[in-house]
Amino acid sequence: MRKGRKRVDASLPNSGSALSYGLMVILLAIAPLFAIAADKGKPDLTDDPKRLLKQAEKLIRRGEFAEAERMLNEASKALGDDPYPKLRLAQLFIKQRRLTEAYDIAFPEAKAEPKNAYAFAVLGGTMLGIGRFRDARALFYSAIRIDKSNAYAWYGYGMLEFYENRINESLANLEEAVYHDPNEPDYVFALAQVSARAERYKAAADSYKRFLSISKDTDDERRVRIRGLINFLTFLGDRQVLYATAGADRTTVPVVLAGNRPVVQMEVNGRDEPLDFVLDTGSGISVISEETAKRLKIRPITKGGFARGIGGDGRFEIVYGFVREVRIGDVVIRNVPVYIRKFHSDGQKIDGYIGLSLISKFLTTLDYGSLTFSLAKSSSGRSANPIDESIALPLRLTSSGFLSGEVQLAGVEAPLNFIVDTGASVSVISDEVASLDAISPHEQPEKMRVIGSAGVTEGVSSFQLPSVSFGPHLKRDITAIALNLEMINEASGFQQAGILGGNFLKNFKLTFDFKNSQVTFSPLDTVP
Repeated sequence: MRKGRKRVDASLPNSGSALSYGLMVILLAIAPLFAIAADKGKPDLTDDPKRLLKQAEKLIRRGEFAEAERMLNEASKALGDDPYPKLRLAQLFIKQRRLTEAYDIAFPEAKAEPKNAYAFAVLGGTMLGIGRFRDARALFYSAIRIDKSNAYAWYGYGMLEFYENRINESLANLEEAVYHDPNEPDYVFALAQVSARAERYKAAADSYKRFLSISKDTDDERRVRIRGLINFLTFLGDRQVLYATAGADRTTVPVVLAGNRPVVQMEVNGRDEPLDFVLDTGSGISVISEETAKRLKIRPITKGGFARGIGGDGRFEIVYGFVREVRIGDVVIRNVPVYIRKFHSDGQKIDGYIGLSLISKFLTTLDYGSLTFSLAKSSSGRSANPIDESIALPLRLTSSGFLSGEVQLAGVEAPLNFIVDTGASVSVISDEVASLDAISPHEQPEKMRVIGSAGVTEGVSSFQLPSVSFGPHLKRDITAIALNLEMINEASGFQQAGILGGNFLKNFKLTFDFKNSQVTFSPLDTVP
C-alpha cells in the first residue's frame, strides 16, 4: 500500500425485444456509491450524541438504513448547529441514491462553511451520483486542498477517475483513501473492483478478501458471490496474459442484423465451426450459452451464487468460464474470461455475446450501413487511425462496465445518462423518466414482451419518443420501453436514465475508441 499522497492536478476542467446480456447486473460488482466512514477531525461530542453516532455507524454497516437515519436525526437535534451529523445523514442518502435530499443538506453546509472539507466532499458525492462530473471534480479537489487526509474525498475522486476510464489515476486515489481509512469496507471494495479492471487480478482478489474480513455486511448471498469472484480472480491471476492479441493488425467481417442486434460470426478454441455472437457494448465481459459451452467442452472454472437480472424471476446463476482462443476474421484473441449462462430464446439462435473487454484493445467500428464490423490495433499504445476528435463524443464507464453517454430527450431540460448498448434491440427509459410530464403523454397502447438475462417479462409499456439526441445527432420517433432500472443503477455508480438500443444506433456508423473513451456517430443516408 502506498504511504505517500498523490497530488491532484490543480488544473481543473472548465467548470418482442431482447435486452443486452450485459445488462444482467451482477450484484457482486456493485460498489456502494459512497462509503459511510468516520471523518477525521470530527467534533468532541457529548456522551448521548456520541453513542447515537456510533450506533448509527453500526446500523449503516449492517444495512439497517431507516434506523440509522432516525439516530442521525436525533444526534443532529442534540448538537444544534454542529454540521457533522447532518453531513453524515447526507452521506447516508447518497448511499441510498436519495441524491436530492443529500444535496439539500450538503449545499447549505458547504456554502456556510467554506473551510469544511467534509461538506465539500459530500456535496461532490451528490454531483457524482447524478453524473455532473465537472462539478464533482471541482468539489473533491476543494475538499482535498482543505484537508489532504479526507479519505472520503480521495474515494470520490478515485471513483470519478474510474468512470472516466483513467484507471491508473483511479487506483492511486483509492489507495490514498484506503491509506487514510484502512478499515472502511467500501473503500477496500472499490479498490478491488478497479484493480480487476486494471487486470491486476491477484491484487483484486486480495482486496476482496480484505473486504470480507472487515465488512459487517450480513447479506450471505452477496458474500457467496464475492467468494466465487475471488476464486475466479485467483484463477485469472495465474494466467500469464489475458486478451492477448495475435494475427492481423486489422480485419473486417460481415454483420447480420437480428432484431436490430449486430451478429458477428467467430470461431472458438481453434474449431472451424462458425458461431453466432451478438456484439454487445452493454456487457463488460463476454458471455457464452450453456448449450454452446457444453458442445465445445468449455467447463466452468467456478461458480458464484446467484445474481439479479431483468425478466423472469429476476435471478440467475453466476458461472465463470475460460476460453483459450477466439478468432474474428483475421484477428485472434487468446485467454478470454467468459460467463456461461442459460439463454432465454426469442427464436434467434445465438451462441454468445461479445463484451467490451474482448474488443477494448482495438479501434472498433460497427457500420450499420455497410453491415460490417472492423477491428484495428496499434503497437504504439494509441489506436490506429485515430478518429476525428472534433466530432467525437465522450463515453464514460460505469462501475459495472457499461458505456454511458449524455442523451437529450424532447421536453426534458437536463441531459440524461444513457447506456450505449448494441446488444439491446430497442431503447429503454427508466420508470422515473416515463412518469415525467414531458414523456408520459407519449405512451403507446401496445405492450411489449422483453427477454432479459433472468427470463421473459410480458406486458411492458412502450413509448414513442418525439426525439432523442446524442451529441449533435437527433433522431425522431424513437420507440422505447419503460423498465425499472434500479438494479442497473445499483451497479452503475452514477444515475442511468435509459439505454440507447439498436433501434436508435442502427442509424449510424459507430467508431469506438476505447483508449480515449470516445465514440464517433456518423449518420447514415440509408438505414438498414
